[in-house]
Amino acid sequence: MEFNGFMKVALDEARAAAERGEVPVGAVLVSPEGEIVAQAGNRTRELSDPTAHAEILVIRARCAALGSERLPGHALYVTLEPCAMCATAISAARIARLYYGADDPKSGGVAHGARVFSHAQCHHVPEVYDGIAEGEAAALLRTFFAGRR
Repeated sequence: MEFNGFMKVALDEARAAAERGEVPVGAVLVSPEGEIVAQAGNRTRELSDPTAHAEILVIRARCAALGSERLPGHALYVTLEPCAMCATAISAARIARLYYGADDPKSGGVAHGARVFSHAQCHHVPEVYDGIAEGEAAALLRTFFAGRR
């Protein structure tokens, strides 16, 4: 599957999250061999867990499956710029590449806000590619929040 296909799966996870009443963010984790090894959408409300962001869920699932706290060579596709918590987890897990869709000027932690990967305390910085399916990812979020205002 090509990288646009991985983002399509992440977008499907974001749509499913919206249907559950969750903020529509989806994530897909891809192994060094190019296989999807975990996918999830936000589940903070469902699990009553403020850390149950899509990125955290896929990192937890893969780390548990491997019995390791590190995921070298893995790529993470997420529909929204990760927040500071998720960016820190991405770094701690040693994820090699991060691809994300929409920017998050309010709560982002990569290109906005905390800019986690720019700090001296950050021990690992993944390659970062932004703007992947940005229009579709941003539209999902706009539609979701418009229905709640």
